[in-house]
Amino acid sequence: MNKKQLSLWSLYDFANSIVYINFILYFAQWIVVDAGLSDFSYNAIFAITTVILLFTAPILAAHTDLHGGGKFWLNISTIGTFFFYGLVAILASVNANIWLIALLFLVGQYFYQLSFVFYNPMLDEIADDAHKSRVSGIGNFASSLGFVVGILITLPFSDSRITPLLISVPTFFVLALPMMIFFKESTKQINSIDTAQTQDETKAFIKKMIAFFTVSAATPMLVAFFFFNDALLTVSNNYSIYLERVFHSPDTIKSILLLAILLMSAIGSVIAGWLGDKIGALKTLKYIMFGWVITLPVLAIAPNFLVAAILSPIMGLLIGSAWTVTRAYLTAVLPKKDMRYGFSFYTIAERFSTLVGPLTWGGIIWAMGTQPLVYRVAVGVMTLFIIIGLIVLHYWKRPVISVEMQ
Repeated sequence: MNKKQLSLWSLYDFANSIVYINFILYFAQWIVVDAGLSDFSYNAIFAITTVILLFTAPILAAHTDLHGGGKFWLNISTIGTFFFYGLVAILASVNANIWLIALLFLVGQYFYQLSFVFYNPMLDEIADDAHKSRVSGIGNFASSLGFVVGILITLPFSDSRITPLLISVPTFFVLALPMMIFFKESTKQINSIDTAQTQDETKAFIKKMIAFFTVSAATPMLVAFFFFNDALLTVSNNYSIYLERVFHSPDTIKSILLLAILLMSAIGSVIAGWLGDKIGALKTLKYIMFGWVITLPVLAIAPNFLVAAILSPIMGLLIGSAWTVTRAYLTAVLPKKDMRYGFSFYTIAERFSTLVGPLTWGGIIWAMGTQPLVYRVAVGVMTLFIIIGLIVLHYWKRPVISVEMQ
């Protein structure tokens, strides 16, 4: 294990969590509640980003796997995130054109998500197979810590929805710089690009993907994960807006609730990991999904803010549990020789399952209005995505077969 590389890698995850949590908490409310962008348009940003990523990220990833340059593209993604998020914060502070700000946020969101395509595989540069789980756990801990610190350093400025953005963007970039400068990549970038070879690589990637999803035992889980994670991310991205529209909660209270969610998510990860070892990961995940099927409708009909506040840490517990057990189950059903390839699709699903859910949520608000009841309906509808995922998990089963990748 390379401890220096690990420190730089973990610091980067810590840094990007700071900027992410503040944009989700404060920018979401500013652009929808204060600036008047529709909920549909806000959620469409995530959906459009997803589509662009699906058409660009796998090709870029396949190319860097063969030719190197992962750190180069990580640096480009980081600079793009800093530049466009920075413009968003500055223009929002002077109340510039809302559509320009939304467009810049879309581009910044694209670069932010793209960075993970090159960041996650750098785990190979840090640890051997015997230590990868431990190193991955350290990275996840750094990410969770970044969420908490990101809220705490901006909490004194929570009376403004712009100041936290102006603080978090440069903080993110300064903390990301050590990774950008000092992280040593073993595979150097090959500058010459053969267009014909790139096209062949793209065709080979598509063939591999079709073969994998046709026979792999992981396919039902990945399909289910796309649906239930879509719902969880949609609720997360819109939670601060929901609390504002339905309960008119102060931003300071929202921040405290979010801290509780993050802390309970960490606890849920530990509990679910232990329970998964005891009764099986798949059975544990079904129980967790059933918990969501109960929790989301209760949140939708919560008569007052106190009930929503009590449900928030429960939701955190279920979020951390779901992601932990999903990874554990995939480890069990993926043959060792297919492990890395299979988990690449988990990473894609984890980052890109922000398409149907956001469009559904935004479409409901667009069609029915911004009354509190409509937001309650949107939360309730997200339960349907969880139910679809649960049905897939329960009824779609495949034997564990090693997939030969040509």
